[in-house]
Amino acid sequence: MAASFIPSGRITEIGLPFQRRRRSSANSFPLVVRSAAGEGSPAAEPDLSVKVNGLEMPNPFVIGSGPPGTNYTVMKRAFDEGWGAVIAKTVSLDASKVVNVTPRYARLRAGSNGSAKGQIIGWENIELISDRPLETMLNEFKQLKKEFPDRILIGSIMEEYNKDAWHQLIERVEEAGVDALEINFSCPHGMPERKMGAAVGQDCALLEEVCGWINEKATVPVWAKMTPNITDITQPARVSLKSGCEGIAAINTIMSVMGIDLNTLRPEPSVEGYSTPGGYSSKAVHPIALGKVMQIAQMMKAEFSDKEYSLSGIGGVETGNDAAEFILIGANTVQVCTGVMMHGYGLVKKLCDELKEFMRKHNFSSIEEFRGVSLQYFTTHTELVRRQQEAISQRKAIRKGLQSDKDWTGDGFVKETESMVSN
Repeated sequence: MAASFIPSGRITEIGLPFQRRRRSSANSFPLVVRSAAGEGSPAAEPDLSVKVNGLEMPNPFVIGSGPPGTNYTVMKRAFDEGWGAVIAKTVSLDASKVVNVTPRYARLRAGSNGSAKGQIIGWENIELISDRPLETMLNEFKQLKKEFPDRILIGSIMEEYNKDAWHQLIERVEEAGVDALEINFSCPHGMPERKMGAAVGQDCALLEEVCGWINEKATVPVWAKMTPNITDITQPARVSLKSGCEGIAAINTIMSVMGIDLNTLRPEPSVEGYSTPGGYSSKAVHPIALGKVMQIAQMMKAEFSDKEYSLSGIGGVETGNDAAEFILIGANTVQVCTGVMMHGYGLVKKLCDELKEFMRKHNFSSIEEFRGVSLQYFTTHTELVRRQQEAISQRKAIRKGLQSDKDWTGDGFVKETESMVSN
């Protein structure tokens, strides 16, 4: 999927130029189409390859911008392990303004406050964008593209509210050979006073202006990374696409306070006894991310019904099934950041194996066959009521679960609750 406006110089088919242009309407999210192998013949191996904004990836798994893409060594490791694409840690023109602290992470475990044994389900960071000189990062981009010319490297960028600065940053990053740009409109902490990160993504008028600057300069595909820290995430996503971006990435981390140490009474992560709100990620945010991505996908299907726009799902992915859920609601690619920090770069092999197993189970031969299939099953509460009443009527009022608050009883409360749970 790609954007609606016109700069040139992008890649579609290998060796052919990609042009930004307004797209005519087309079918964006296919309904279920399954390809069955002939009886008696072995099923073909599921194909994980994807083509997004003209960029070809061996699988939909993308290293999300953050520590896993912080330097040449770790990005090379990601390519060596087989990740479909790598998004480098966000860069800006002047890294000298970026000063990180340690510790800058805090974990939430299942169980009581302060439990040291429970499974990690949440992760907070107060980490800023790259603190390495831009020139150093650009040289490493060039080296990576020299060694991996056929792999997809995406530059993540963020700048102050200054058109010339944005144009200079885009020009320099593109010259380093990146295949696409992801614009960080979503970092929830650090430097909002400079109109950076979520300070732009939460202000649609400002977002429209900055997107205009970016898309009049960029010659590679542009993804706008959305913040969940907003009432209606479809509004900035719509503005980004209308302003020329080829894709949407969602979600970035959720503004959070991880917790308070009940022994010291200090917040976490504790830096010299003090802290600041940060970004929340990992398994516990997955349902929230699914909800936001579903809303964006519905909006894109209704208003930008064209296969060349793209959607990258982010949030709590640690298994192939997590990824399948994002794809089922319309995502073309799935980003992983905290999962890599917890499980390592080899995680991609597990993700690919598990996603293939899901595809075999449902007889899907490609990612595109099931992308967006589950969107058709989301509706309004009013429509749910209508459908259930119709179903009850058709079953001649065979009851499944309570139909009215007056039917609850004290003795059967737990069983009555269970009767209305769907999973």
